[in-house]
Amino acid sequence: MKYIADWISSGFGSGYARIAPGTFGSAAALIFWWLLHRIGLPTSTAAQLLLVAVTVLIGTASVAYSIQGQDSAVDPQWIVIDEWAGLFLVLVGLLPSEWSWVVIGFILFRIFDAIKWGPVGALEKLPGAFGIMGDDLMAGALAAACIWLVRGVWGI
Repeated sequence: MKYIADWISSGFGSGYARIAPGTFGSAAALIFWWLLHRIGLPTSTAAQLLLVAVTVLIGTASVAYSIQGQDSAVDPQWIVIDEWAGLFLVLVGLLPSEWSWVVIGFILFRIFDAIKWGPVGALEKLPGAFGIMGDDLMAGALAAACIWLVRGVWGI
């Protein structure tokens, strides 16, 4: 069971990258998202939100199991399922054909996740799996809000 939890927590191995595992994990999540779209999933906003919810639920449980018995204040770099969940949140409402928005969303997500500004940093301080998952979900929400505001206000 620990092996499965670690495999999921590592973003199916993408978190074991030696350099920038968070960025590498986010890129793996983007590729996975793109592949899902290539086979026709998830095309609706509801299906994309379901992908986020499933990733959050399974990710949180896997992370909790993976870090069991460790310092709950530490966010191991190899755990990147939180990046997957956060990036999936950014991508809600976007399609691969809107590649420029997908790239902007990816970059904004990585910036918000890296600088840990405001609510991102506050959520990171939550204990255990909630802190590990929470900060990336907030980074994803902030990046998504930026995209939605720009697209909605300026109609781009």
